[in-house]
Amino acid sequence: MAGSVKRPEQTGPAELFYNEVEARKYTHNSRIIEIQSQMSERAVELLCLTEDQPCYLLDVGCGSGLSGDYITEQGHHWVGIDISNSMLDVALEREVEGDLILGDMGQGIPFRPGTFDGCISISALQWLCNADKKTHNPPRRLFRFFSTLYSALARGARAVLQLYPENAAQLELVTAQAMRAGFTGGMVVDYPNSSKAKKFFLCLFAGVSGALPKGLGEESTEHASRHQASFTNERMRFKNVRGKSVKKSRDWILEKKERRRRQGKEVRADTKFSARKRRPHF
Repeated sequence: MAGSVKRPEQTGPAELFYNEVEARKYTHNSRIIEIQSQMSERAVELLCLTEDQPCYLLDVGCGSGLSGDYITEQGHHWVGIDISNSMLDVALEREVEGDLILGDMGQGIPFRPGTFDGCISISALQWLCNADKKTHNPPRRLFRFFSTLYSALARGARAVLQLYPENAAQLELVTAQAMRAGFTGGMVVDYPNSSKAKKFFLCLFAGVSGALPKGLGEESTEHASRHQASFTNERMRFKNVRGKSVKKSRDWILEKKERRRRQGKEVRADTKFSARKRRPHF
């Protein structure tokens, strides 16, 4: 399925908002890319996945595939679902390595029970709180999403959903529908005292109860329990802390080419010039 998109006939306000012009911002605006990458890194961190073991993850609201890029860098496999044709077209142009599906998460997650080892979502969940059509019922759409997501996750898996709530009422609505669907967990807030850096992550447990991780900030601890996410205030992306290759290095590029060969894609042969640095053109 990599390199193609399943496209059932579905449209919605989110799809109309993320038109071609808007979608291009997610590949050309360095600020947006950096923020998306940081939130994706944090979401995967909160999943507390087993180290050195590839997992199968779902990315809800995958957009242009920025979150999927980080998932791939960590050695995992993923499927992305998004309501916007334009965003998925950008993901195809970028040749992301995940499978892509066009769909409205408010209509449910179309996968068999126990399919995924975890789920992340960046800046998408708040759309379900809006009644943009006469047929839209936010509580019903939220419950449909959470109940089908609960089924699609393996027992003991986590879902980490980053969102931008408009107010406390939205937070209460989202959390209530998640609990009604069978999830346990709650909201993790990073940097709660900062107006700019503050981020909301709904951390959910499927089938088992776990210790809710603490948010980043003054009260974060360096030594979390084994049920919690291990983190510090200092971002450590692309550092070789887990034996993984630094992004854009020769080893990183050769590993990516090898993954593409295993997928049956045509890749140029490795030579002594592979991944060499080139002088800038003026």
